[in-house]
Amino acid sequence: MNKQAMKEKLCAAIDARRDEIIAIGTKIFEKPELGYKEAFAADVVKQTFADLGLEYRSEIALTGVRAEMKGRDSKVKVAVLGELDAVVCPEHPHADPLTGAAHSCGHNAQVAGMLGVAMALKDTGLMDELDGDVAFMAVPAEEFVELEYRNKLRNEGKIQFLGGKQELIALGEFDDIDVTMMFHSATGERKIAIGGGSNGFIGKLIKYIGKEAHSGGAPHLGINALNAAMLGLMGIHAQRETFQDKDHIRVHPIITKGGDLVNIVPADVRMETYVRGTEMDAIIDASAKVDRALRAGAYAVGAEVEIVQLPGYLPRYQADALNDMFYENAVALVGEDEVSLGGHGAGSSDIGDVSAIMPTIHPYVGGVTGQGHASDYAIADPELAYIVPTKLMAMGLVDLLVDGAAGVAKCQADFQPLYTKETYLQMWADLLNN
Repeated sequence: MNKQAMKEKLCAAIDARRDEIIAIGTKIFEKPELGYKEAFAADVVKQTFADLGLEYRSEIALTGVRAEMKGRDSKVKVAVLGELDAVVCPEHPHADPLTGAAHSCGHNAQVAGMLGVAMALKDTGLMDELDGDVAFMAVPAEEFVELEYRNKLRNEGKIQFLGGKQELIALGEFDDIDVTMMFHSATGERKIAIGGGSNGFIGKLIKYIGKEAHSGGAPHLGINALNAAMLGLMGIHAQRETFQDKDHIRVHPIITKGGDLVNIVPADVRMETYVRGTEMDAIIDASAKVDRALRAGAYAVGAEVEIVQLPGYLPRYQADALNDMFYENAVALVGEDEVSLGGHGAGSSDIGDVSAIMPTIHPYVGGVTGQGHASDYAIADPELAYIVPTKLMAMGLVDLLVDGAAGVAKCQADFQPLYTKETYLQMWADLLNN
């Protein structure tokens, strides 16, 4: 069977499972969970793998799940990823009333698409004609949120990284992977965007320590940690004119604790922030300026400040040969007028870390309305949000794994990795210890 016939067969199988794929996405959408806590979504994945007769491993990085399908030759392996977690958006109409978690991010569509690809490969039996294996990975904790909670897990030795894909790299789950693919839902002028970069970042936990005193009776005896934090924030604002446009620097702190009681001088004030940028050198430079400003706020009022550096995410790097394959398939699915070549996005994802080690693709597919991470985010076109990207992933597997996995070989020959697993882990260790 030639490539085109294989693609058509897979797409027909996906159409036959259309309602089931959408139902999986809807089920996960209606029960959002935050990172490293995605028990329900993981159970949906495990049940689907079991229904397909696939053996799986679970509790990888606490909640991750992985299954594999063997090709007629196992010399290469391609990973298809879906992210399990939601984001915090308590105003969303489908938010969890207890946690504020909501799938205003599209990860539920990723999981449905990943499972849809597995369904199509199983239903068609086409693995017998592909020259490589496929690993299906349900990955936890893409959203870099609840930093204190995750840092506690880290201090307890339960995780090494706050991001799920980073944790899977450290655990060796990508050691046998040659190419990685996934997609992300997005709003845009066109239905599919291929390629384009993203910001990386360093995360920070900040704690200002002052001295308690009665706010009315003896404020002069206290040291106001909230004032120190406010001065630190103003210091960060004063640095913004030093950030160059080309570096796409973004610093967006939040105060997670502003004191204990209104009639006590605040002595325990906590903040979280990212320092984002296009390249790590620019991020490191901006990070040093942010730290300097935060310390100045403490010095001004005689408070103390503790700054914990957290391993954020790397910028997303491109694999041009892989992008070219996916561009052709995207055009075949929705037409050339509906496919764009992505530019730079100032957001961040831990897929950037994977993309620094191996050829990786992360296209954006429409079908949603509203703004990502906002209360108006909704899936408006289930066909485009769920079914089209499932077909895009399945067609990409054909290109990669036919003819002796020539597509994988082409992608690897075209790609120059920035790190090995070992140098990647050492990079973060060196950066955070400085």
